[in-house]
Amino acid sequence: MSERTVFQSMAQRHVLSVYSTATIYNAACVMTRANVGGILVIDDDKLLGIITERDLMTKVLAKAVNPAVATVAEVMTPNPITVAPSTKVTDAVVMMIERGFRHLPVINEAGKILGVFSARDALPREINNAVELTEFHEQVNDALG
Repeated sequence: MSERTVFQSMAQRHVLSVYSTATIYNAACVMTRANVGGILVIDDDKLLGIITERDLMTKVLAKAVNPAVATVAEVMTPNPITVAPSTKVTDAVVMMIERGFRHLPVINEAGKILGVFSARDALPREINNAVELTEFHEQVNDALG
């Protein structure tokens, strides 16, 4: 059986986004209504960043930033790493494990934003494969010094 791609695995195939000028409060409301852990920040059809639950916790709550006043641009993760829709799920999960994030914007060759691949979209089998591959990479790196 061939491995699924990130696009095949995405639970939601529509783009949830806010403008960079939106308040953090508005972004959190969009995320809550859609029951997602992250949304894209897009201005003029250009991906500027992503705002996630982790951003809200570490950059807003932990720093007592007023979400009704501060904008998404102030706390988003700018220029997120993206993947093509044909990226294998295991490769995407390895990337997320190694780099410490759980959301990857999916963009096609024409530059069209297709949505976000989340760690939730991966099956346990694929997560296990990615963990094993990550552990192998660590062993190789340790061996090479």
